Amino acid sequence: MIKLSVSPYHQNLKKDFVRLNIDWLEEFFFVEPVDEMVLNQCEQKIIAPGGHIFFLIRDNTVLGTVALMKTSEGVFELTKMSVDKTLRGKGYGKILLQHCIDFAKSRSWKKLILYSNTKLENAIHLYQKFGFCEIPVEAGCVYERCNIKMELLI
Repeated sequence: MIKLSVSPYHQNLKKDFVRLNIDWLEEFFFVEPVDEMVLNQCEQKIIAPGGHIFFLIRDNTVLGTVALMKTSEGVFELTKMSVDKTLRGKGYGKILLQHCIDFAKSRSWKKLILYSNTKLENAIHLYQKFGFCEIPVEAGCVYERCNIKMELLI
């Protein structure tokens, strides 16, 4: 049986966090300035304010990653979720998403939010399957590619 584990952020995994997300962004959209800042300064922009970064690992190989970025007390943005493009469609995104939901519940958070694009039909379907509902995107959203915002009440 293949042993999968979800690991919290370690500085030696930062290169995988950046690599997986840059690969995903370049494949589907483009790397926006906010992406560069958050990815390259993830300790300051995600971890230090109370957020978390997780990695799905099998045999010391990072398969995917996801971050939970604090937006306000008890509200976190599910962001920077990416699975290695050679491994998509195997359920690894589901594992990462379920881990984040369980993690949020264990801390009695209020809700998770996410920003996405309807072009990503598989991702939107996955979020809906896990109970995320569409809400209005606020004016001035930091992501140029965003045309849908979703939330999950915990």
